[in-house]
Amino acid sequence: MDLSLEDVQKRVELLARELDSRAAGIEIHVDRYQGKAATLRWASKKFDEYFRTQFAGFGDNWCMPVVDAAAERMTILGIRSYDETAGVDKVLQRDWLGSNSDSGSAEAFVMFMAAGRSFSLVHPASSPDAAPMVTWEHPQSAIVDTDPITGIDRAGLVMWQDDQFDFATYYTKDSVVKFKRSNGRQRFESEERMSPTGGWVLRDEDNPIERHSLGEVPLTEIRNKTLLSDDPMSDIAGVAALQDAVNLIWAYLMNALDQATMPARVAVNADVPKVPILDNEGQVVGYQDVELDELIKEKIIFLPGQDARIEEWTASNLEVFSKVISQIVEHIAAQTRTPPHYLVAKMINTAAESLNIAEAGLVSKVKERILYSTKGMKKTFRLMAAARGSSQERIQSLRAGTLIWDNIQYRSEAQMADVAVKLKASGFPQQYITEKLVTDPVEVARVMAMVQKERQMDPFIAAEERMRQGV
Repeated sequence: MDLSLEDVQKRVELLARELDSRAAGIEIHVDRYQGKAATLRWASKKFDEYFRTQFAGFGDNWCMPVVDAAAERMTILGIRSYDETAGVDKVLQRDWLGSNSDSGSAEAFVMFMAAGRSFSLVHPASSPDAAPMVTWEHPQSAIVDTDPITGIDRAGLVMWQDDQFDFATYYTKDSVVKFKRSNGRQRFESEERMSPTGGWVLRDEDNPIERHSLGEVPLTEIRNKTLLSDDPMSDIAGVAALQDAVNLIWAYLMNALDQATMPARVAVNADVPKVPILDNEGQVVGYQDVELDELIKEKIIFLPGQDARIEEWTASNLEVFSKVISQIVEHIAAQTRTPPHYLVAKMINTAAESLNIAEAGLVSKVKERILYSTKGMKKTFRLMAAARGSSQERIQSLRAGTLIWDNIQYRSEAQMADVAVKLKASGFPQQYITEKLVTDPVEVARVMAMVQKERQMDPFIAAEERMRQGV
C-alpha cells in the first residue's frame, strides 16, 4: 500500500460514512424479515396508538417465508475448476466445511435476499499449510469499495464497536490496517468528528500495516439484483406495501372482534337496573343505577320508557376481512414467485407433477439469485485457495470454474428413480447420473466407490474386463 497514513484515514472515514448512510435502509428490511411490529400504515394516529396498547406485539409476517423459500434452496457444495472435467476441488471443499461456511453462507444468502447484500471475509492463513478461516459479515458492518469501471474491488472496511470505541479494519489487496476512535459523547464533543480523517487512529502503532499475499481484497460483497445501478435490491422491498395492508386489515379485524362478534341486546322502554346501597351495618339506605360501563361490557343497552321489550342485533359477519387478507397473500405469492402452498397450507393429496408446476416460478427465481451471487462466491473460493498458497494458474482456473449447488428443485424418490433409468437408457455414464441425482460431492464419491466395488465382485464383469485387456 503506497498511500500515506492520512490518506488511508480519509478513505476509512469516507467508507464509514457511506456505511452509516446505508444503515437505516438495511435495518428496515431486516426488521421486516424478522416481523417486528411497525406503525400501522394508513391508519389514524389515535387508532395506531390504541392498537399498539390493546394488541401489543401482534404482527403477521409474510416477508420471512418469501425470503426463506428461495434462500433455503441456495446451498453451495463446492467448486469445480475450469481445468477439471469431473468432481470437485477436494481441498477447497474440506476448507469450506472446516470453516463452517456451509451454515455461514446459508445465513449470508438470507441476508443477501432480505437486505440486498451480504459479505464474506477470508482471513489470511497463518501458513500455507493452515486452513483459511472464513467469516460472514452483516451488511450494516461491512462495505467494499469497487471500481465502477473495471468492477475490481479496491478496498474493504469492517466496523464494530464497544462501550468506548468504534473499531475499523481496512483491507486492500496486499495489506490490513486497523483503526479505532472514541464513540459516544466523547467523540461528539471532539472537534475531530468533523475532520476528513474522522478521528481514526491506529490500534497498533508499532505494527501499523499487516501484509498478506491473497492478491485481492479479502472482503467480498455478495450482491442481489442491481438493475445496472450501484444499489442492490431487496427481495422484500416489493412486499412491504402488501404486508402493511395485511397488518392494517388484521388491526381492523381484531378491533371488530371485540365489538361485533357477540349479539347486542337493547332493552327498550325499560328502567335501568338498580343495585342497593348499604350502610355500615348492611342496611339498605337507597338504590343506584348499574354502571353504564358494566352494561356495555355485557352488550346490553337500556332505553327507559313505557311498554318494555327486548331487541337484539345479531353478531356481524367478519368473513370479508379474512377474504381480503387471503387475496393479498395470493398477490404476494404471484409477485414474489413464491409457491402458494408455502404461504397457505390448503394443498392435500396433490400430485408431484402439480407441485413441480407450482414451484416452477420459485425454481427460476432461485436460478436467477444464484447467478447474481456467483461472482462473489467465486471470489471467496479464490481467496481461500490463495490463503493456501495456490499458484496463479490454479486461481485463474477457479475464476472460470463452476460452483456446485445442491438441487434447487425437490423431487420424490420415484421421480429420481425414473430420471436415473431414462438417463442410463440414453447412454449417460454412471458418474454423471450419480452427480445429477445426489449432487453432494462427498456422497457422489462414496456411491462411485460402492459401484466400483460391486463391479469388482461381479464375476461376469471381471471376466469381461480380463478379456478386454487380453489377459
